[in-house]
Amino acid sequence: MSTRALLVVDVQPTFCEGGELPVDGGNRVAQDVAAYVAAHRDRYGLVVTTQDWHIDPGEHFSSEPDFVNSWPVHGVAESPNAALHPALADLAADVAVRKGQYDHGYSGFDGADEVGRSLDQVLREADVREVDVVGLAESHCVKFTALDAERHGFETRVLTDLTAPVSAEQGEQAHRELTEAGVELTPSTAR
Repeated sequence: MSTRALLVVDVQPTFCEGGELPVDGGNRVAQDVAAYVAAHRDRYGLVVTTQDWHIDPGEHFSSEPDFVNSWPVHGVAESPNAALHPALADLAADVAVRKGQYDHGYSGFDGADEVGRSLDQVLREADVREVDVVGLAESHCVKFTALDAERHGFETRVLTDLTAPVSAEQGEQAHRELTEAGVELTPSTAR
């Protein structure tokens, strides 16, 4: 059994074109992630999805967002746009983690699965040592999830062709932060 996990971060309609907080290329990322998993599921001992699942995240939501610390309403728990993207219908993830119910919830490590296990617990119970991170948005939830994975001691890679940033500038900043923290940035085709 592989000790590598794939973390599919926030691939939800809310972050795709037509959603409340769209990322350019979000629908493409959803389709590409689905195709990648279909072709390479055997590379991973565990596939985990994360979802923004906001109930009352406080100042995270704003009617006058600054798009840095506050955002338009998005990822509302139980709403259709908070569900996984339809492209992931056949993903067959092993674990689903929901985050941000009452806070920002940028990192998958802030959330829990349906029985209350943290992402760190889920990965350790499966004897995972390495993680690949994909999803939306590269400059925010993907970045924070990858940084936390590295901090928790997992060998961490972001598959750069299976993600998209909020903006090119924020994507470049995320790449700098990730590289400085020791996270590997690589396209999925390099595997």
